[in-house]
This record gives sequence, structure tokens and C-alpha cells, in this order.
Amino acid sequence: MNVRLIIFVLLMFWGCSQPQARRPITHNKGKNIKASVERNKAIIRQQQKQIQAIVEQDTLLNFQSDPAGFWYAIQRQQRDQPRVEAGDEIEFLYRIQTLEGTVIYDEMELGKVNYLVDKEDLLPALRQGVKKLRQHEIGVFLMPSFLAYSYQGDEDKIEINQPLRFTIEIKNILKKNTTLKSE
Repeated sequence: MNVRLIIFVLLMFWGCSQPQARRPITHNKGKNIKASVERNKAIIRQQQKQIQAIVEQDTLLNFQSDPAGFWYAIQRQQRDQPRVEAGDEIEFLYRIQTLEGTVIYDEMELGKVNYLVDKEDLLPALRQGVKKLRQHEIGVFLMPSFLAYSYQGDEDKIEINQPLRFTIEIKNILKKNTTLKSE
């Protein structure tokens, strides 16, 4: 009987002990992240070279670089018109082309866009581009893929990691706390 009691007491102590925490199995993902960063840097360098070549070849437009990583030129200037600012409601048309100028989507396919500047979600290329323009101006923007459709493309006509040319025309600007100024 004493043996049974001893076994019972031992089982009680053994069964009531706290379970030992297991350490999670970790894998070093640092190599994958570093490789991804290097691949993306290489893509950006290659696209910047493509854009620079287009800028140097184009003698009709005076392209300027922007710190955000794109190039732009004002094709039709309107210095006496108001500039687009955050909070303005604007109406614009745009066209998407390859860097070489082949049309991917034209204004008819894309239609007129109404946008509350910096208050609504919009493709980064367009969000950056409209703020460089005034009412009735037309701008040409050479965008690296990270500001356009990035590594996904549009799953139709735009390829993955494809730098693009956007032509944007501001039709109307409704300034904050003012009325719509039309064509």
C-alpha cells in the first residue's frame, strides 16, 4: 500500500508541474529581405537610366527632376492660373503611355477624374503629378514603377515594374472655400 501511495504522490507532483515553454523555431529572414532590397534598388537604378535617356533625347520639353524620384515637364503653361494645392477639388484628364510614347490607356478610356487633393486615395504618380500643375496646364510625367503600378502591374496592359509616361491636364480647380473655376 505504501508503494501505491508513493507512486500516487510522485504522479501528483509530476503531473502538476508547470509545462516548459518551447522556444520558437526561427529562421533568418534577413537574407531574403536584403536580397529583395538589393533587387528593388537595381530595378530603380535601371528605370532611372531609362528615364534619363528619354529626358536627354526629348528636345521639345524641358524636364525637371523631382525629389520624389520622377521627372516632369509642363507642356502647356498657364502662369496666371491657380496652382493645385492640398484640399482643392480638381477635375482632370490623363493618358498613360510607355516611356517611348506608345499609348496604353488614353483619356477616353480613363475618363474625367474628380479628386479631392491629398484627401482621397489615388495612384501615387497622379497624386504627385497634379500638384505640379495649374488650372488648364498639361504636364508630362516620367514615373518609375514604384510610383505607378509597381511589381503588380494592372493585370491587363501594364506590365510589372514598368516605368510609365503620364500626361495630365487639369480641367477645373475648386479651391478650398471657393467656387468651381471652369474652362
